[in-house]
Formats: sequence, C-alpha cells, structure tokens
Amino acid sequence: MQRPESSNVIGGSDHPDVVVIGGGPAGSTASTLIAQRGYRVQLFERERFPRFHIGESLIPETYWVLQRLNMLEKMKQSCFVRKHSVQFVNASGRLSAPFYFWDNKPHECSQTWQVVRSEFDQMMLQNAREHGVDVHEGARVVDVRFEGSRAVGVKLHTAEGVREVRARVVVDASGQSGLLQNKFKLRVWDPVLNKGAIWTYWEGAYRDSGRDEGATVVIQTPSKQGWFWYIPLHDNRVSVGIVAPFDYLFKGRGKHAETYNEEVERCPAVRERVAKARRVTGHFATKDYSYRSRQVAGDGWVLIGDAFGFLDPLYSSGVLLALRSGEMAADAIVDGFQTGDLSAAQLGRWGALFNQGVDRMRRLVCEYYGGFSFGNFVRHYPQLKGKVTDLLIGDLFTEKVDVVWEPMESLYAPGIEPPKAWDSGTPSEVASVKANELILPDGPRP
Repeated sequence: MQRPESSNVIGGSDHPDVVVIGGGPAGSTASTLIAQRGYRVQLFERERFPRFHIGESLIPETYWVLQRLNMLEKMKQSCFVRKHSVQFVNASGRLSAPFYFWDNKPHECSQTWQVVRSEFDQMMLQNAREHGVDVHEGARVVDVRFEGSRAVGVKLHTAEGVREVRARVVVDASGQSGLLQNKFKLRVWDPVLNKGAIWTYWEGAYRDSGRDEGATVVIQTPSKQGWFWYIPLHDNRVSVGIVAPFDYLFKGRGKHAETYNEEVERCPAVRERVAKARRVTGHFATKDYSYRSRQVAGDGWVLIGDAFGFLDPLYSSGVLLALRSGEMAADAIVDGFQTGDLSAAQLGRWGALFNQGVDRMRRLVCEYYGGFSFGNFVRHYPQLKGKVTDLLIGDLFTEKVDVVWEPMESLYAPGIEPPKAWDSGTPSEVASVKANELILPDGPRP
C-alpha cells in the first residue's frame, strides 16, 4: 500500500508517524492496524520474545480483531487448544451446565483458543512485522518527550546506547509498568478488586473430551475465599492457579508452594483433577490489583492494554481488552491523521465506550465475588442465560446485555448493595502501598 501523505511529520520525513511502546497484544494490534493503512510505525519492546506472560485463555470476541489483523488462519493452523465453553464449579463441588458459546451465537467466532502466551505474543509481534511495522526488541523506552503538552517522541536505551525517536503520535502499550500513567499520576486503584494469585503448570492432569476438552473451568474454593482457574493447554499441560484476596493468600502464610499445595488439598475438585499429574514448573505468584487510568489519551499520546488498565482475570478478559483497546486507538489515530487532528479529544474518542465495556465485565466479576451463582441465576431467569453468555464471550460494548443487572439484584441477600464504581475512591493511605508485582520461579516457563 502506498504510504499516505505525511507532510506534518514532526522532525522531518525520516521519522515514523507512530511510535508504539511495548510489543504485547495491545501494542502489536495497534501497530499492525496503523501500518495496514500505510503509516510508518516503529515499535520498541524492552524484552526479547519469546517471553513468559500470564493470561492464557481467550474469549470469543477476540475473533473480530484477529480477523482484521489477518491472524485467524495462523490461529487455526496453530497447536493451541480449541475452546468452546466455560464451566463453573461451586463451593460444594457442584458443576454447572457448560456455557457453550456456539449455542448462544452459532458462528465461527464462537470457537476460540487456550494459548501459551510466549507463543501467541510472538506470533502477534511477527504478524506486525509482516504488515510493515519496524519492530525493535531489547529496546527500553525510558521517557516520552513533550513539547508543551504534546508528545513528540520517546527516549530509549538499546544495546547501542541512548537515543531519541520523534513521532507524530506515541502509543503507550508498556503494560503494567505504565510509563505515562506513572508520569502523570493517572492510576486509579479499584476499591473492590484486590486479589493475588499463585499458579503452576501440570502435565497429565485430567482433561475432558470432545467438545469440553478445551473448556476453561472456574472452581470456587470450599471456603469461598477464592477460586481456581483450570485451563488446558497443548502438549498435555494444564495451567492451574488459585486467586484470592491478597491478605488471605500471602499474609501470615508460608512459601508460595506451601500455600498453593494447602489450597489444592482443601479443594477436592482441583485435587482430584491433578492427582495423577506431574508438576512441570515452579510456582508463580502475582499481586493483581485492578486499576484504570483517569484518561485514555492526551495531545499526541494514547494509552492501551495494561498501560491503560488491568481487570481481575476471573473471566479471561485480558487479551480481549488489550486487542479492543489497540483496535479502537488505532482507528482513532488513523482518522486523526486523515483530518489533521491529533488532539486528546480525537485520540481518546473511544475512551467512554471502552470504559463502559470494562464496567460491564467488572460488574460480573464483582457479582461473583459477592456470591453470585450462575446456576441459581439461570434457574430463576432461564430466558437470560443467553445474555449472561454474551458477557462471558466478551460482547461488552453494547447496552443489550444490561438487562441482566436488575434480575441479579433481585437475588441479593438482604442488605447487599450493587458494587461500588471503579473510581469511587481508594483511601490514599491504602493506594500509596499498592503495587502490582510478578514473582517468577527458577527453571522452565511456558
């Protein structure tokens, strides 16, 4: 494709139109979609791929972005496990009926994948290269350069030294390190969702067969203090992790391996599934405090993926939100180039809609932690099972799913109120000690 006219390139025609900070799914999505329109994009990733990352379960609405990225055929030809449903196990061990995506939406998009992120993210980054993105790995962006209030480029460290790159737009997809979010103190910690996780990988653990082989299973602990994810991966491996309030999981307890083993022993639904399996990695741990940014964009800059916000992983929404934010930001940037408007209002025009979608998924997460039972809800409101499934597949950016909230509230125990809004406030003394942290074990990582 012939490159569009770029007479407004700051610093001359030798500079890219866009610099993207970070090569994860959000950064690779935005850079690919912008490059598809003929603009010059440079992407700087501090690590060298493949590299470990958590967040292995996709949900069906990723299909539409993957289609735009020309990634669907690559996914179909991959060895990733096909995922057709999600299933829930309550505290007493009762298994819900599967939520089959196809039954709710009979379309190819209703089959998705369980991915090993080191492989998936590398595929996405290579796809960006194939679409003309100039990708640099081992290049750490340390600052965004401004002239007045407008971003005009980045400062980065590479093996060759320190240099600066100027661009018309800077896309921050730097992940939870949140380069611009920290620079401008934009992070708002969620007042409700403060969780931690410990997980590992098993070989030879129980797997369902047929249509259910690739299902994500969400298993509530008998104490109702937390839940396990159970995600089947290729090469006969299963990712199994415990999520619970940070204080419960980490304060006053032993090493991560000890805590994990204690929780497995207390949960028959997990213990039985891994009884004949062999653990093939050490134990990973993370503090997963949910947060969002007060704004998605400024003059000449935009935040996407975890650089904008992070939501509790209960319903596997992470990759979807990365892809959709990258897509929405890319479209706003391209339109801004075409109209000569790279203002905060233009680059962030998608923010309100995106936040509404995140709010819907967050509400479903908070309802689960508040005691919501999918089985009980469907028994009382069978006609709404499809709308709940819409939420589970990631159909978040439409008001049609909002019909479920009032019926959910009708099942509340006396005295229960709907969850607080994400921006309703976290006390400063609490916010000041929060920091997301990932602890990696020695030895092999998927």
